[in-house]
Amino acid sequence: MLQKTIPTLAALGLCASALFARELKEFDHDVNYDESRIPHYDLPDPLVTAEGKPVTTAEQWRNVRRPQILSLFANFIYGTVPVPPDPIVQTYHVVKEDKSFLDGKATKLDISIRFKNRKGTAQTHVVMFIPNQAKAPVPAFMMLSFDSPRGSSFRLSNSRKGWLRNGVPLADLIANGYGYVSVYHGDLIGHNEVSFGGGIHKLFFRDGQSYPKAHEWGVLAANAWTGMRVLDYLETNHRIDAKRVAVMGHSKMGKATLWAAAQDERFALAISAQSGCGGAALWRRKYGETMAKLNRFPHWLSINARKFNDREDDLPVDQHMLLSLIAPRPVYVASGTADTWADPHGEFQSANHAAPVYRLLGKKPLATTKLPAANQPLLDGDIGYHIRTGGHSVDPYDWEQFIIFANRQLKP
Repeated sequence: MLQKTIPTLAALGLCASALFARELKEFDHDVNYDESRIPHYDLPDPLVTAEGKPVTTAEQWRNVRRPQILSLFANFIYGTVPVPPDPIVQTYHVVKEDKSFLDGKATKLDISIRFKNRKGTAQTHVVMFIPNQAKAPVPAFMMLSFDSPRGSSFRLSNSRKGWLRNGVPLADLIANGYGYVSVYHGDLIGHNEVSFGGGIHKLFFRDGQSYPKAHEWGVLAANAWTGMRVLDYLETNHRIDAKRVAVMGHSKMGKATLWAAAQDERFALAISAQSGCGGAALWRRKYGETMAKLNRFPHWLSINARKFNDREDDLPVDQHMLLSLIAPRPVYVASGTADTWADPHGEFQSANHAAPVYRLLGKKPLATTKLPAANQPLLDGDIGYHIRTGGHSVDPYDWEQFIIFANRQLKP
């Protein structure tokens, strides 16, 4: 079994003021922010099969252990995507094209993706930016995003710097030869009791069904599925190199990002920013947000996940195994010192304990097993990590590291 390592508060780079810089929901009396109170735990070994046999070759990983782990996550945490009662027809439509965006440096595309079968229809609106000077298909960042395509997020906040109002450094991405694709989280799935089930789920319901079964998909899985369907579209767009797409997300969308990349091996790189519980952070640490806290949002995970409220040690997986599913493709995890709800050290430990699988597949894990100091990124391996000063957000510093890491991984 893999053993835990308990750091000191100083090792986390946290101070008293940081501990109190939390959202109101994080002040629940039963939330643990004390490293000394983390219980002993043993992590499941990603390189031991369900039958107890060691995994020693890449072939064993691909054909035996990886499918086992993927099935466990699907059935016990995020939920499986059921086979629809009738085939779903997926169509694409360019709603608008603006070749003059960013002073002529980029083309802005508004794309509608529509899904239809006899159970109903659903559609999502995707916003894309592509460098105009590219001579060949370009790599791209796909962001599973909170930004509605119907709002002002995709206007420039400062035309000189080329930042979008949602904080995306578009000019920097374009200058580095990347496209940018924004996938809105709310088109195909409602995130609350009232609207859940009214979107894409209804196309998958059997006759008479109005709610997912216990092992079927919730909100995060639906968001991951949406990203995969947008990747389907990118494979038809000759200006994007669909084999060099980095999928990324922050917070809730960071959780969905990792699940999307774990399932769909077409994604070339995954970037998770402060995804915390249900994302990169280890369940078994029970630090900050926990399974029970996450399941207060009753549709984010599968119904089966509720069985593990306050029983994380009974899970047959933990989140280092989710990162392992992305191997041998590169993965990057980002944390913030003041984002204690997301358990920065638990995020780092997942990245650290994914190392055996990356090594088995001939890839380079993190350069250290100890949490690095704030603002000292680990960029040289196929697993990347940084913890920066600050709270729950995606800052310019984060984007700088993401672009550096992507340049190393996606550009020959």
